[in-house]
Amino acid sequence: MKHTYLAHAAFGALALASAPSVHADALSDKDTAAIIAGIDARKPQLAANARKIWELAEIGFHEDQSSALLQQQLKGAGFRVETGTDGIPTAFTATYGNGGPVIALLAEYDALPGLSQVDQPAEQSRGGVAGHACGHNLLGTASVEAAIALAKWLKASGTPGTVRLYGTPAEEGGFAKVYLVRDGFFKDVDAVLSWHPSSSNGASQGQLLSMVTAKFRFTGVASHAAAAPERGRSALDGVEIQNVAVNYLREHVPSDARIHYTITNGGDQPNIVPAHAESFYYVRHYDPEVVRDVFERVVKAGEGAALATGTKFEYEIIGGSFGTLPNDALGRVVDASLRRVGGYSYTPDQQRYADAIAKTLPKGAAKGGPSEIGAYDFGRKGSASSDVGDISWVVPTASLGTATWVPGTAPHSWQAASASGTSIGVEGAEVAAKTLALSGAQLFLNPDKLKDAKAELLRSQGPDFKYAPLLGDRKPPLDYARSALPQGRSAK
Repeated sequence: MKHTYLAHAAFGALALASAPSVHADALSDKDTAAIIAGIDARKPQLAANARKIWELAEIGFHEDQSSALLQQQLKGAGFRVETGTDGIPTAFTATYGNGGPVIALLAEYDALPGLSQVDQPAEQSRGGVAGHACGHNLLGTASVEAAIALAKWLKASGTPGTVRLYGTPAEEGGFAKVYLVRDGFFKDVDAVLSWHPSSSNGASQGQLLSMVTAKFRFTGVASHAAAAPERGRSALDGVEIQNVAVNYLREHVPSDARIHYTITNGGDQPNIVPAHAESFYYVRHYDPEVVRDVFERVVKAGEGAALATGTKFEYEIIGGSFGTLPNDALGRVVDASLRRVGGYSYTPDQQRYADAIAKTLPKGAAKGGPSEIGAYDFGRKGSASSDVGDISWVVPTASLGTATWVPGTAPHSWQAASASGTSIGVEGAEVAAKTLALSGAQLFLNPDKLKDAKAELLRSQGPDFKYAPLLGDRKPPLDYARSALPQGRSAK
């Protein structure tokens, strides 16, 4: 699987110099203008929805109001909306049209715990328990607007096909998309178009990291740490010895593997031998099979630590996702659409805000601007993970990023949370909505592109590929994010 992908990626990189760019020839200028005008007309609605979800800042699997708001918009546009997809309360599926091809869009709307932030260029909490430091308030809203624009175009043009939007909660560690893939909700989809907030505009198709996350729990025997230490068996000792063993393991795993952890429970107070302790691990690599192997070695380290300390040991896989499998055929369609839409320019007020934010960023971080479109690239390796990855291994998938944040802004930062609540965020989201809608229309009109994308996916998978999710057969951890909230605070 790994070698098949790398061979394909190398081929794609070599082909870039000679392959001509895709142009949206099949989509007429009239239809393009109509789609863009429709999204422009709904810009106030986009802005209002994005702001509302930004203010709600609901954590993963508890985005009740955010999910309901997006569903309401889609129902109003004539979509058939099914709530609680796959038994996940805040997931939903919205469908317009009938028959094939089926083009799907993705909506996310969960916030990050602990990153509440005002919409000003200074670090200051709004007093909440979470914040949209990854811009999912914009992501979900723009995807909905793109879906609505595509539905209107399908009806007006009489083009056959189905546009479907999946409301996918808990991207920040809940892996909702993986459950939907595992349970067959993408089996009839021909292509998936996605996007993500960013500090720049671009439609390069790269590879993200596969990952497994798990909690390791040790159970020992409590005792007085001074009066009767010999009677105790420290669960914390088990956690710490596992951590030491894993840190030695780092020398003997592939150099691009990543292992990181935190101790989530270390006991109560020093004069009590801890009877319970827990650590939380992430294991990452580009190849999902390497992730499986390294994770099993982390488990063995825990088993050895339990044996050494006389404690009991268990672990729970919290989540897992494949790295993205980029698709050049779709990527070039999205890149052409993005260039047709173009970027945007700051207003004087937006420029003042951007200048103030830039002063808070590391030296040299800021580059480019919202009017620029990055050069198209294929196969470059990224350093993050996303549950979009599993989708990309079973359905041809392409994505883009747009300038919703000030150039140089890092995701999961207060600067990203701030900009996601401003008009800069809305401008970037509108670019994304237009690009997604034009790309979808282009694919509806070009079945050969869909065939090319599917053939590319099969080559990239390799002949022996069988999808088996890294999170196994567990049920969604609907309360996984509550433990990350500030102590004593509620998500409600």
